Amino acid sequence: MGVRFPMGKFFSAVVAVIALASVGLFFSRHWIPAPAAQHAPILDSQLHWTLIDAGVIFLIAQFVLAAFVWKFRADPERKTKVFPAGVRIAVIIAVVFIGVELFSAATLGRRAWASMYDGSASNSLQVEAMGQQFAYYFRYPGADGKFGPVHTDKIDASIGNYFGLDRADDMASKDDIVSAELVLPENRPIDLFLTAQDVIHSFYVRELRVQQDMVPGMRIPVHFTPTKVGRYEAVCTQLCGLGHYRMRAYVRVVPEAEFETWMRAHAR
Repeated sequence: MGVRFPMGKFFSAVVAVIALASVGLFFSRHWIPAPAAQHAPILDSQLHWTLIDAGVIFLIAQFVLAAFVWKFRADPERKTKVFPAGVRIAVIIAVVFIGVELFSAATLGRRAWASMYDGSASNSLQVEAMGQQFAYYFRYPGADGKFGPVHTDKIDASIGNYFGLDRADDMASKDDIVSAELVLPENRPIDLFLTAQDVIHSFYVRELRVQQDMVPGMRIPVHFTPTKVGRYEAVCTQLCGLGHYRMRAYVRVVPEAEFETWMRAHAR
């Protein structure tokens, strides 16, 4: 008669080792890019505590699984009883931890969320962002500080009129600046108004900690203050068609003086 291999013990040990090894991924924070916006540290803090809450639940669940496999592994001579109370206790523990996670998300994230969607500063720069298959375009008001009205019947990508501007008859449209690159001044509040031309897109810049859907027919405001000079990639995180994979643009944060020079160079 051969020796039986303790497969149950081996499996429980593997579960425990994998659970402990996964903790190292949490402490290795290289997958989070350096923040480049004023509200970013608050969102990072929320993510940090959310991962802790979820990680504690995950470890408890995996260790309990490993313990049950170790103790109640397959044995034809072992007779076990099922205690319904054990399920009840597990449900109670899960509800408590999920409640703590939701509470931390609501308390830590409320101030950051409010700063991104409620109100704007008096010296903020207003910019419009248009998403379309499969590109982004951005519009700045000119010297008059006003956006020209959008005429949907005049939208024509073949002549570069992505916002449907009537520069011949609308005075407010004559000096609007349209660009395929989003250039922003450092340490100045930004009011970014997002919309889409065809289907739902998304505007996501990980360094700025900004992610918001772009919905046709809606003008969604997002407020943030870039704090670090650099060039960052903006990508679409909504599956918007066959060319979704190549829908991206670049956000360039520059000193205020360089931004003013850029605006003068692109003025109409």
